[in-house]
Amino acid sequence: MHDYAMRDRRLRLAAIRRIISRGVTTQQEELLAALARDGFTVTQSTLSRDLRDLRVARVPDGEHGYRYGFADAEPMAGSFSGLVNDLKSGLVEMVFSGNLLVVRTLPGHASSVARALDNLPIDELAGTIAGDDTVLAVLREGVDRDQCLRGLGAVVPGVAGLSR
Repeated sequence: MHDYAMRDRRLRLAAIRRIISRGVTTQQEELLAALARDGFTVTQSTLSRDLRDLRVARVPDGEHGYRYGFADAEPMAGSFSGLVNDLKSGLVEMVFSGNLLVVRTLPGHASSVARALDNLPIDELAGTIAGDDTVLAVLREGVDRDQCLRGLGAVVPGVAGLSR
């Protein structure tokens, strides 16, 4: 590869990193358009190769479904941010009944949501049991619905809005 081609590729890869880092990008078409605005004319196959070389993948995002992110930068399983991400990306709805909290999740996400609830600092919960798309969480003695929602919201802002 010629020196000018290597320089162009390095500049293009830097532009892709910058675009992905500054916001939520969910589709290759968005990346192609952003690159074009930055002065890069790129084919879809070249972009796919660049994304592979940069170790970019579509990763779950609790707000947008999936987004592009760097594999090396994604939260590690078990880390605080990883647990919050698991909770946000799998949670669909929460329903209270007495001292029980029924958490509905996307299919196959109940175990990761339960693990997040058990390992995040949410003192209002005693523990969980998970199925495939449902988690049963038990509130600690004396904790009511509002206290539980405040505790959840303090750790994962916005999650309390999913309750009914």
